[in-house]
Amino acid sequence: MTNSKQTIALTPSSFGVYDRTPIRLLEEAGYEVRFNPYERKLSPEEVTEVFAGCIGVVAGTETISREAMKSLPELKVISRCGVGMDGVDQDAATELGITVVNTPFGPTQATAEMAVGLIFNVLRRINAMDRDLRSGVWKKRMGRQLSGKKVAVLGLGRIGKRVAGMLSAMGCEVGFFDPIVSEMDFPYEFMPFKELLQWAEIVTLHCSGQCDCSTVLGREELVILSPGTIVINCSRGELLDEKVLVELLQSGHLGGAGLDVYRDEPYSGPLLDMENVVLTPHASSYTMEGRAAMELDSVKNLLVVLEGLQ
Repeated sequence: MTNSKQTIALTPSSFGVYDRTPIRLLEEAGYEVRFNPYERKLSPEEVTEVFAGCIGVVAGTETISREAMKSLPELKVISRCGVGMDGVDQDAATELGITVVNTPFGPTQATAEMAVGLIFNVLRRINAMDRDLRSGVWKKRMGRQLSGKKVAVLGLGRIGKRVAGMLSAMGCEVGFFDPIVSEMDFPYEFMPFKELLQWAEIVTLHCSGQCDCSTVLGREELVILSPGTIVINCSRGELLDEKVLVELLQSGHLGGAGLDVYRDEPYSGPLLDMENVVLTPHASSYTMEGRAAMELDSVKNLLVVLEGLQ
């Protein structure tokens, strides 16, 4: 048993709502549990406030900077509830002796399903017809079928591979680009990046966010997409130039978009007014099953590290 004064902060806003097992594990191990009082993503100032005095943190998507970690001498472990690690200054964590771990497996299926769901929604214009019907308008909108479409998967990690497998099973031609796994043996066609973009009818992003917030689909890339192409992003907001996306949607060059992530969240820009765009609030991994798995894994990871420090 640990000292009861040692505290673990849980910052994901809905932590333990669907399964309290992770919280019970922490309490049984003798830790005091501190919840996120703001019930949303923490600001940099709030990170320091909520983490104060904690030996460990189960972190959401908040940014945990060098400055924040330097002000938290008790902090020994950051256990990310999710895959993305770009919000944590890992060099600083290493220098300060803070272990950083994540849960790479929990969100895979949920995020892949969201990406495919957005593709279906944009192709078949489901949201637009739902809005029509609710406003008293009985109007059939012509859609497009998924089967036979050429889909470019950008990033063939766990989620990208799951998306590629699902789409291939539905009759799509799947091509991919990934600078790390390009020579690996996959049942999908590897293409040079720009060639892949020009070939595709649907482009879906599944690459990690970069420390320098580099854009994968900027103006140069988006303008070479074929007319009518659909863009999907369930990865990181900074990977896509939203301003150029808006321009090309307004001009009619692009056929639609489905976004779950944005450069600034919560999102409040011009995409909200576009009928051929489907937007969700960074909820790709937000399924009861996926969330419960990530929360449990994040707590188990944290406890393993803390036990090793004793």
